Amino acid sequence: MIITDTHTHLYSKQFNEDRDEMIQRALDAGVSRFFLPAIDSETHESMIALADAYPENMFLMMGLHPTSVKDNYLEELKQVESYLDTKKFYAIGEIGIDLYWDKTHLKEQQEAFRTQIKWAKERKLPIVIHCRDAFDEIFEILEEEKGEDLYGIFHCFSGNLEQAKQAISYNMKLGIGGVVTFKNGKIDKFLEEIPIENIVLETDAPYLAPTPKRGKRNESSYLTYVVEKLVDIYGLLPEEIAEITTKNSKDVFGI
Repeated sequence: MIITDTHTHLYSKQFNEDRDEMIQRALDAGVSRFFLPAIDSETHESMIALADAYPENMFLMMGLHPTSVKDNYLEELKQVESYLDTKKFYAIGEIGIDLYWDKTHLKEQQEAFRTQIKWAKERKLPIVIHCRDAFDEIFEILEEEKGEDLYGIFHCFSGNLEQAKQAISYNMKLGIGGVVTFKNGKIDKFLEEIPIENIVLETDAPYLAPTPKRGKRNESSYLTYVVEKLVDIYGLLPEEIAEITTKNSKDVFGI
């Protein structure tokens, strides 16, 4: 059984004490494909070093996270573009709009999002979208950019059924992780109405640990709890959930 974690920050400082052991726990649990989203220039080196250490299992993305869009965002974008021109990446991400913490740089976030979508189209790469308190703003830009050359993953999807269908209409898979196991997560109430062909698995480790680990540091081995929840929702075997969602991830990333 091959389980794919399509979104995991395994290079995070929160894993510095036991990173190799944590990765081994994931491998032992059947999670053997890890896609690493970029945040900003402070973490690029550690992210790339991790992929170099596990070349058979780790796959890189490159992009500027919306919460890292500050006054120096143009300088950060230049670094992103430079990496894209010199190294192999499987997606541009994570990118998008986040209005939860700070609305000050909305205009800059929108510009950075559009710019990185353009780069993804030019390079025939998928995008991986971060959206928090910003569905309307994200959908506005996706509506402008929609087409066969726009595709990817709506990371950590936490919207309603209507928003799920709208995201899928833009050639996006829904990234499903720990939130689906939360009592107040809500997405488990309608997910069965979304064909599993539109779903990929993720942890967003070290964040958003699933029940029964909620509130603790998340890690990729905990993806098995998400699989268990999807078994209940879709009425499939764990091996079927793993096989279908891994195929979906290959359709997006090309590997």
